[in-house]
Amino acid sequence: MTGTILLIEDTPDTIKVLRKILKDEGFKVLIAQDGPQGIQRAEYTQPDLILLDIMMPGMNGFEVCAHLKSHENTKDIPIIFMTALSDTADKVKGLMLGAVDYVTKPIQTEEVLARVVTHVKLRQQQQQLQEELQTGRDHAVVLEKRNIELNTFARTVAHDLKNPLNAVINFSEFLLEDQGPFDPATLEYLQNIAQAGRKMNDIIDALLLLAGAKQGNVEPQPLDMNLIVNQVVEKRLFQMVKGFHGEIHFPDQWPIAQGYGPWVEEIWANYISNGLKYGGQPPCLELGGESEGENLIRFWVRDNGPGLGEEEQMKLFTPFTRLHQGRAEGHGLGLSIVQQIAEKLGGEVGVESVKGEGSLFYFTLPK
Repeated sequence: MTGTILLIEDTPDTIKVLRKILKDEGFKVLIAQDGPQGIQRAEYTQPDLILLDIMMPGMNGFEVCAHLKSHENTKDIPIIFMTALSDTADKVKGLMLGAVDYVTKPIQTEEVLARVVTHVKLRQQQQQLQEELQTGRDHAVVLEKRNIELNTFARTVAHDLKNPLNAVINFSEFLLEDQGPFDPATLEYLQNIAQAGRKMNDIIDALLLLAGAKQGNVEPQPLDMNLIVNQVVEKRLFQMVKGFHGEIHFPDQWPIAQGYGPWVEEIWANYISNGLKYGGQPPCLELGGESEGENLIRFWVRDNGPGLGEEEQMKLFTPFTRLHQGRAEGHGLGLSIVQQIAEKLGGEVGVESVKGEGSLFYFTLPK
């Protein structure tokens, strides 16, 4: 066993006995023969454990213990009292002052070693844990700084890309509308350019929204969910609903939740568009909301699709993950954005699904 023991004791015979048995066990032993000297050595050497005699002239063991426990650099050093006192009250007083244990005089070798070894091990494990926690905190600070820098960089790049990209989209769409002296192959190229540009623009918008959800702080407000959902279905996804011949059922009344409208609109847009793309043929979606417990409201989109297995469900909210590579185009960011937004607003996301029975995608918000 390794470690440093500080022995604060004024009796030469006791010092001699304890020094021998502790050194034979592998400990380094420091000696102080009165209270003030013991305090000074404890502050300077930071031992792994202190063996402290109670009955000493001048400054007794109780006073030494109280002093050590009141100072930041010595308060965590474990102290074992040594006493010839048989009064339980004195033992209790020592423990209440902060000692971890006590041994009685005359010294019993096996008892002292057992208690010393146990508390030195605990002390060393505590120090190791504190070091690991500090290392973890240091790493967390570094990672947070890098995340901020990365998000700032991503937002800057995304904004810088949008202007030239919008020029590509606008010019290609202008040429398509003009229908100038282009042969069919050239028109097809222009259509592909415009389509690819719009897709790239969607990816940039998704990345900006994801970065904003990670960094942004918003003031939650009561939500008019009927207005938000209608905005998504009738304006943002109208052509998509029409193209997939989708059928969407709404509740008669929506519960009122707290949130940030533009972010919640993005959740619905992702859930509903996924339901249209991966639901049945034709897709039939049911939307709803209900109280969950005392403080939350759960909203959902239920589809009539083929359902998902457990392994597929575990991958759903991972960025850039797409389960159905061939059914519809996408970049795999939608559900990760949904998760970021819901958690930022104090809720959570999830899915309930059984193969062959469709899927229910939900998110919760505070009431």
